[in-house]
Amino acid sequence: MKKTCLIITLVLLVFGRPAYAQNESDTIVYLLTCNPGTEMYSMYGHSALRIVDGYSETDMVYDWGVFDANTPNFVWKFAKGRLNYTLQSSTVNNFLQTYSYEERGVISQRINLNPEDIRKLLELIEENLKPENVSYRYNFFYDNCATRIRDILEKATDGKIHYPSGIDTDMRTFRDMTKEYQKPYLWLNFGINLMLGLPCDKKVSFVEKMFLPFELQQCLSKTVIHTDGRIVPLLQNPEIMIDYNMPAVKSKTLLSPEIVIALFFILIIISMPVIRKNTYINSVDIFIFSVFSILAGLMLFFNFFTDHQATRMNLNAVWLNPFIILCLISLLTNKAGVIWFRFVFFISVLFLVVLIIVPQEFSRAAVPACFILAFRSSARSAFEWNPFSINNEKN
Repeated sequence: MKKTCLIITLVLLVFGRPAYAQNESDTIVYLLTCNPGTEMYSMYGHSALRIVDGYSETDMVYDWGVFDANTPNFVWKFAKGRLNYTLQSSTVNNFLQTYSYEERGVISQRINLNPEDIRKLLELIEENLKPENVSYRYNFFYDNCATRIRDILEKATDGKIHYPSGIDTDMRTFRDMTKEYQKPYLWLNFGINLMLGLPCDKKVSFVEKMFLPFELQQCLSKTVIHTDGRIVPLLQNPEIMIDYNMPAVKSKTLLSPEIVIALFFILIIISMPVIRKNTYINSVDIFIFSVFSILAGLMLFFNFFTDHQATRMNLNAVWLNPFIILCLISLLTNKAGVIWFRFVFFISVLFLVVLIIVPQEFSRAAVPACFILAFRSSARSAFEWNPFSINNEKN
């Protein structure tokens, strides 16, 4: 009996260890970088990890960017900043089929990890896939599908990844980096920039840049790893898995927010002296103050009542202030409300004066919009010097 046990033990030692080593050494990890799509949630691109296990003959993709649009109160949770994203695993064929259908290119790069690093990475992914860990609170700048990959690679390699140590001459901010993807969508770009606050004008560090998938790819391509006594590039040369060009979006400059709002401003300046009827003037003012009241309400909500850190400390809330809502109420109830209109006028003028020195970057469309507020609020402020004053008009 003892002789039999000894033989079994020797067999396990001889054949068992190589099988385990093969399981690790035959596993290859890839970074997948996907082109932007045409939907709002996909216009920044996407990142995922592909793990090919030659021993078990599996080829899986791990994607931290999955959300369920059928989640109860989806829009409200998204607005409040309480929408959860999940880690999802799928076969590489299913993953590529989705991106092929959407006509979005996919680039693959092998990540140079040794068997021990791969083992740790697989353990971390398994931990992430547990029901209690599979979901996480999404944060566009600091916790998303790209930053999750950066962070899990750092944990798996335990300090062996070394980012470039030279002076980073890239002076872009979070706002600058997102605008590069939003530019073709003129009104969407205007709306997003309007809602982003002062934290987005912070200059990003090398590590922080990796919140965007293509920046993750470029930064990790400049990164090295200390493995098996050597220093090697973290990523190998890119290989194209799906070959589609970036989506071509034609921007209609003549319909840009700054031009449309400026033309509307010119139109009301010209039309007010010509069409002097109270019904016309009241209708125009109700429309103007209704639009700005909605924006003022959004400023209040995203500044104080959401978990979105990127929308906090938004200085657009200075000129899009709650006094505008009080002006609208005055118009709808046919009350003078001179005090509220004067507040809006003086704040709008002050904002235009200090606009250049304010640390936050503002959309160019905010300037003509603020001029409209100043123009129409002054007309309702009973200023004797104003030729457009409602009190001075004869009907």
